[in-house]
Amino acid sequence: MSALPAIGQAAPAFTLPRDGGAEVSLAGYVDQIVVLYFYPKDDTPGCTTEAIDFSAEAGAFAKAGAVVLGVSRDTVKKHEKFRDKHDLKIALLADEDGAVCEAYGVWGEKSMYGRTYMGIDRTTFLIGRDGKIARVWEKVKVKGHVGEVLSALAEL
Repeated sequence: MSALPAIGQAAPAFTLPRDGGAEVSLAGYVDQIVVLYFYPKDDTPGCTTEAIDFSAEAGAFAKAGAVVLGVSRDTVKKHEKFRDKHDLKIALLADEDGAVCEAYGVWGEKSMYGRTYMGIDRTTFLIGRDGKIARVWEKVKVKGHVGEVLSALAEL
């Protein structure tokens, strides 16, 4: 697993397909704050709660000048089913080959119930208007996380 980008470092550039079929590039958000959150899998309990929580606060993020982008290795088609099922209001990006997960250092070995496998570590990056990493939350606990991110936005 590659290292997480450090605070103050330029956020790794990317272009990924999103739900709805368009492509999203980090470069398209110049002068905006980006909340880039990586999550393991669509429609699993923690990931669903996190996406619903971010969606519920989409207006507050927009008011603060921020856009929320969720990234997993699921396909665009799976993202669209997930979005529609839970009425999500945030962009879901499909990193099917895992290149962006690697660039952000969130793809690595995990273990559950004694089984080891490769997966995404739930991680959120706050990227400032200057395109640099302003804050990183590793091994995110879903409960209360969106509130923490909103609070951190107020400090930028």
